[in-house]
This record gives sequence, structure tokens and C-alpha cells, in this order.
Amino acid sequence: MAKNNLISGSIWDEYSQKVQDRMNNPLYMGEITEEEAKAKGAKLIVADFGAESCGDAVRLYWLVDEATDTIIEAKFKSFGCGTAIASSDTMAELCIGKKVDEAVKITNLDVERAMRDNPDTPAVPPQKMHCSVMAYDVIKAAAAQYKGVDPEHFEDEIIVCECARVSLGTIKEVIKLNDLKSVEEITAYTKAGAFCKSCVKPGGHEEKEYYLVDILRDTRAEMEADAAKEQAAARVAALSGEQGFDEMSVVGQLKAVEAVIDAEIRPMLAMDGGNMEILDIKKDEKDGKIDIYIRYLGACSGCASGSTGTLYAIEAVLQENLSPNIRVLPL
Repeated sequence: MAKNNLISGSIWDEYSQKVQDRMNNPLYMGEITEEEAKAKGAKLIVADFGAESCGDAVRLYWLVDEATDTIIEAKFKSFGCGTAIASSDTMAELCIGKKVDEAVKITNLDVERAMRDNPDTPAVPPQKMHCSVMAYDVIKAAAAQYKGVDPEHFEDEIIVCECARVSLGTIKEVIKLNDLKSVEEITAYTKAGAFCKSCVKPGGHEEKEYYLVDILRDTRAEMEADAAKEQAAARVAALSGEQGFDEMSVVGQLKAVEAVIDAEIRPMLAMDGGNMEILDIKKDEKDGKIDIYIRYLGACSGCASGSTGTLYAIEAVLQENLSPNIRVLPL
């Protein structure tokens, strides 16, 4: 099942000696039959995984002692490049002697580190890290088959960087906690994007659902929106003192409304080329409502949703932040 795995010239320098040895002389390549499983009183697990990005595929065989859930033997077959063979061979070796729940915790980084000649030098070039990811994925497939669950059962979060196994939640959290402003900083903190770089931006060797450039942009926008909301809340609190919005002077109410609009409403309208202005604030003595008269500007002027969806959204934001008695009336 193996493709030609010859590598020529200086490219050899990018591969550890362990990788080269396993490319040419894998120790665990082969298959395990049902007859062998019965002879050893173990359960045979056969799992397959293929990587669409490169066309490589691997089949993993496990013999599992069901009394202890321990993997007593592991072999593989690989249809792929030399790095895929070396990664699969290393992966099979790492599985042996582990319980299934322990084996499923083996990551692609564990596989890559096990193939290094020394701890500080990567075993393979960055663009080949996806081969060790395939080894990780076939372990999940085997464990899922043994336990009778879906492979996704073993994923807690959306993985953005497969090479470094970095999740979307981790990336967003690190950006916020450390006020990161560049993809390079994300990579320095998390290792995401340090290897094959497919997750950095569109156009890499593998298409991704999430890219670091987009996550950074969206997270920074969230941070700015949150900061604006906090500033608006502080301004409203400073203006109101011990008073509630309903008891403020008209001038105070106007300033408080403008603060909320600047933080939460104008950015929303600006996305569609629109804006708005406050014309007046009056209290309706009959029902106690505080009427805020507004006028739409730009693209919002004459828009049909100005009297429906957009109006309801503006009113809801002001009611939530200032007073449930607010009523918004467009002119």
C-alpha cells in the first residue's frame, strides 16, 4: 500500500534519522488477522482514516485485551508518502501497552516528538506535520470503534490548528488575555500556524473552516465592542449617580442614550452605511413612557426595517441598558 518514498538531495536534512529509518524499515507495518486475535484471546480492531488534502490513508490494527482495555499489539498499513509511513509506524509503537483511554490521548505532537533525534530539532519539515495528524486521527477512529462511540466524542472543542492541536476557544482566550494584535503573536503564544501554516489564511495546502487572520479580526472586534460597552456603562453610571434613568434630567438622559447608541447601535448601523440622531426626549405623562424621537441617516433613511426590525433592536438595546420604560419613535 506504500507509495514511492524516496527523497533526494538536501531535503534529507529536514528529516530526522529516526524518520528516515522508519520510512525505509518500518517496524510495525503489516496486518493482524481474526485468527491471530482468537489465538491471543483479544479483540481485533481495524480502523481506517484518509486525509483528503494529500490523498494519504492509513489502516490501524489493534489487539485489545478486553479484560483490561489494554492494547497488546498494534500494526498498520499505509498508502502515502514516506513521512506518513514513519508517523504511522511511530504511532503504532506508542499505542502498544496503553489502555484505550490512554492511547486516545496520544496527539500528533507526541508522534512528531517521538521521531526527533534531539528534543530541540523538529523531526519533519512544517509542511509534513499533517502526516502525524493522520496518525492521531486513526487512533481516534480505532478507540471510537472499540468503545462504540463517534470519533467526535473525543473532541472537546473545534480544532483550528491540526498540527499543534490548538482549539478555537484557546486561541480566542489567548488573544483576549494577552491583547494580541498579530498572527505572529498568536503563533508565539500557542504554536498555532507554526507548522504547515494552512490555518493562517486561505490559500494553504489544505482548506480550513477557521483561519487565524479571521479569528484575530473577529476577536479584536469583540474586544473593542466589549470595551465600548464598558465605557458606555461607566458614562451612564457617572451621569446618573444615585439616580435611575427615569429620574435624570433631559440633558442627562440625552447623554446616557448617546453613550449607549455610540457603543452598541451606531456600529451596527454603520455596517450597512447608515446612522441615526436623537431629536428629542419627552416623558409621556399618561403612561409614564419615556419617548425618544430619532431620525435615520444615510442608508437607514427610508429603509423598510427602520420601522420594524431595526427599530425593535434599537429600542431593546436602550431598554436593556437604561430603562424598560423607553419607547423609540422614528420621525
